[in-house]
Amino acid sequence: MTNPTIASPSVPWWRIKVLWLVVGGPATVVVAAIATAVIAVRGSDPVVTTPVVAKSADAAQLSTAPALQARNHAAAAAAR
Repeated sequence: MTNPTIASPSVPWWRIKVLWLVVGGPATVVVAAIATAVIAVRGSDPVVTTPVVAKSADAAQLSTAPALQARNHAAAAAAR
């Protein structure tokens, strides 16, 4: 009596279905990592070498304006 789950030596390696799961998973991850690296390198933003300085006298107030608006918005919702 033979065990049907064990492949005989006459079966080529590419005919064993479980082998494709073992090899296919890591191979897919490697291909996805390479594709992600290519997208990251080709679509990268340019490096800013000069600092951006606000020309307004209210630069400090402008830099915190979105944070203040968000804080006030959250506080208004809690007061209801």
